[in-house]
Amino acid sequence: MRPTSPESSRSSPDAGGPSAIEHRVLDAAKSCIERWGVAKVTIDDIAAESRVSRATLYRLFPGGKDVLFDALRVRELEEFFTRLRSEVEGAHTLEDLLVSTVVCATRELRADDHLAVMLSSEPGETVTQLTVEGLPRVIRVASAFLVPLVDPYLERHEGRKLIDVLARLVLSYFLAPSDEVDLGDESSARSFLRPYLHALDPSGDPSLRS
Repeated sequence: MRPTSPESSRSSPDAGGPSAIEHRVLDAAKSCIERWGVAKVTIDDIAAESRVSRATLYRLFPGGKDVLFDALRVRELEEFFTRLRSEVEGAHTLEDLLVSTVVCATRELRADDHLAVMLSSEPGETVTQLTVEGLPRVIRVASAFLVPLVDPYLERHEGRKLIDVLARLVLSYFLAPSDEVDLGDESSARSFLRPYLHALDPSGDPSLRS
């Protein structure tokens, strides 16, 4: 019997199908980026690291490296917001929910263990990814994960606008820290956000009423 290659074994239904290979390729791309930086990573590097052929890489990610890196950005963002949601979904008021979200997101970004890889950018390109190319993606993923948590307090369209503003706020203060406001500190973040949250005055959340 001919030996089964790692690639073909991962392609079998019992091994998880193409999604298993896709995750393996993305893991390999992440490792290569951490090792050499985005600009120096090639499709051949990723193929060797993942033990997947170039043909399979192009089948999974038509368009090559750019499409693959976009998929990696989305996956890392989804993992980021999955962790964030798990930390804040136990909040009992809208104010607590939003303050916890801002504080946890700010602390995660500052930890910077995953930021460069999450955005698949070189250090000098991080600002561009966050403010120009990456911002719509960040807001889209943030909305998908966080708007449902706001639904008990606000109409869906209002919740979307609120998460949009908070995402921009967190990224703005992350990129340009303030001496006056520390969104990574719960007391500072609450004092800063409370006047704006009071203006929402959603029914059912007495903590925001004057």
